Amino acid sequence: QVQLVESGGGLVQPGGSLRVSCVASGSIFSIDAMGWYRQTPGKQRELVARVIGDGTINYADSVKGRFTISRDNAKQTVTLQMNSLKPEDTAVYYCYGYVNEFNYWGQGTQVTVSS
Repeated sequence: QVQLVESGGGLVQPGGSLRVSCVASGSIFSIDAMGWYRQTPGKQRELVARVIGDGTINYADSVKGRFTISRDNAKQTVTLQMNSLKPEDTAVYYCYGYVNEFNYWGQGTQVTVSS
């Protein structure tokens, strides 16, 4: 059984910073990708950033230059540093992992950007 457990998130003012982290645990043989998606009510879950196995990083255009994703293969973690946050970044952020050739999701963590 594989689990993705997120931490971080919370409430921040516009222009502020937050960090969300995710650790994968369980019987893990391979992790081919890890990343973050986000979702707001009534909208589809969208990619924020991900790291593919060869180290390739993809960002959504809306977060380029503001968010930075990093992955620690040894610790099986992925971290998203979010700077210059905007109200439109408010969402539930979900950790994603392609582990043992299956898709896994974390439980989600709320990020709210508001004054």
